[in-house]
Amino acid sequence: MDPFPEALEHGPIEEVFPNVFFVTGAMETELQGLQWKFSRNMVILREEGRLVLINSIRLNEQALTQLDQLGKVSDVIRLGALHGRDDPFYLDRYQAQFWSLDPATAEQTGSDSHHLISDKPLPISDASVFEFKTTQVPEAILHLDRNDGMLIACDALQNWLRPDSYFSEDSRQMMQEMGFFTPANLGPVWVQVAAPQAEDFIRLQALNFRHVLCGHGEPLLETAKEDYAATFRRMFSL
Repeated sequence: MDPFPEALEHGPIEEVFPNVFFVTGAMETELQGLQWKFSRNMVILREEGRLVLINSIRLNEQALTQLDQLGKVSDVIRLGALHGRDDPFYLDRYQAQFWSLDPATAEQTGSDSHHLISDKPLPISDASVFEFKTTQVPEAILHLDRNDGMLIACDALQNWLRPDSYFSEDSRQMMQEMGFFTPANLGPVWVQVAAPQAEDFIRLQALNFRHVLCGHGEPLLETAKEDYAATFRRMFSL
């Protein structure tokens, strides 16, 4: 028995673009004094036989075998302060490098760790980091210069259209009332905790992108820039 949180229920590894894989699974946590059970997403990027995990989800043994068939896990990237439950499992299993906005968090992993915003090249050749400058907790988005531009987000950008099978009934009702199930959304709890300001979204919408893979919700493909621009206008009068 290892010391890490057990694997929760999850779906299959699906390839949404060449060398870009997507997994949806369950998350169980206590936040703001409440018990939550909902879905979350992991993105797996493959480059030259290496795998980079973003918003990690611990997979069951069968899926880990499938993961190993895709390549060797070399890096784990934490984009948001509210994620990271399963990062230590992968760092230990694969002796992977860890990337985070928070140097203190990186040091706690005891692994080979790197600040996401540094002079060291990222482990993905066509990637760059967008960092929120106004938020009260660290949050970043990864921009990939491929497929007409792609963003990989954590909690800031979400695209839950409806609750799925990973939700508890209590969370389903609570999150319905809180407005989570909105296309091209900003995470409602993340907005409360992080308190982002408009200037961050002015910079974000200046990026070139057509698709967004979020930490929560379905992939938003083809129309992501237009859809999020409408959300930024609604929330920040941009």
